[in-house]
Amino acid sequence: MLSAASWAATPLQVVQQYMAGWNAHDANQAAMAMDPEVEYYDVTVGESQYGVMVARDNVIRFFMNSFPDLKWQMLDKPVVTKNEVVFRWRFTGTNTGPNIDATINEGKPTGKPISFEGLSLIRIKNSKIVYQGDFYDALSLNKQLGNIK
Repeated sequence: MLSAASWAATPLQVVQQYMAGWNAHDANQAAMAMDPEVEYYDVTVGESQYGVMVARDNVIRFFMNSFPDLKWQMLDKPVVTKNEVVFRWRFTGTNTGPNIDATINEGKPTGKPISFEGLSLIRIKNSKIVYQGDFYDALSLNKQLGNIK
């Protein structure tokens, strides 16, 4: 029998644990799946966030605060290699927290539901996420929120 110290999670298990933290609305739990030096790239922002605390606060908590009822669901079968997981996903929730665009209506919530899909590439090293790249249609998301006509 393997001890807990010698057990290494597979890349898919790491991603599943990470998503479980998101879906439990627990930013700290989600961040525990990340390497301290993680790089988090959101294509709609156009620049990476570096470090687990920055990724937790600027990405994970940001979305959890904006969509307190969020659900992040993996679609289809992920592509899994020795150190990467690529998967399509759907993100749903209702904007009852701050608007994702603080310049719209003083950042007040829209109260509107959202549902959008994207793709993530996650790299794993030593059972921790070292890179996450998220690619999705921010135009559709902002239209659903009423931020863009």
